[in-house]
Amino acid sequence: MRFDALAFAFALAVTIHNLEEALFLPAWSRRAGRWHVAIGSREFRFAVFMLTLLAYLCAGLAAAGFLVGAYLVCGYALAMALNAFVPHLAASVALRSYAPGTASGLLLNLPIGVALLIEAGAERRISWPTFAWAGPATVLAILAAIPLLFALGRALGARLGGGGQSC
Repeated sequence: MRFDALAFAFALAVTIHNLEEALFLPAWSRRAGRWHVAIGSREFRFAVFMLTLLAYLCAGLAAAGFLVGAYLVCGYALAMALNAFVPHLAASVALRSYAPGTASGLLLNLPIGVALLIEAGAERRISWPTFAWAGPATVLAILAAIPLLFALGRALGARLGGGGQSC
């Protein structure tokens, strides 16, 4: 039962993190050098909107008792925990300036994600041997989806009348 609440708390943490990034990351990306490719506001906001919906979908599947949902939300939690360190914390340290998403990543995504993983094991929602491959596979799938979401956001932005730079 606690796992279900943590799954939705994790989705909320992802929402807050993605809002922080949506507001500040596109402008930051234009001066971040090798830490982030310059990205237009529309395409970035489309991508984080879709990734936010994905977090709620995974949490909902897990809460509904679907085994795949538990692995997906836990894999997503692993991705966001890693994301708090690389690129966010690493970029903040290397650039000696705040990288958008660092605070919400470290203060929300990391602790809630770790708590979710611990509770998933405690409630036997996941098997650690299975998560050993399913977690990294989910991380890789999310990483692979990001450039595709950027491209789709760019295409939709152009189709709806505008480039990716303005809101």
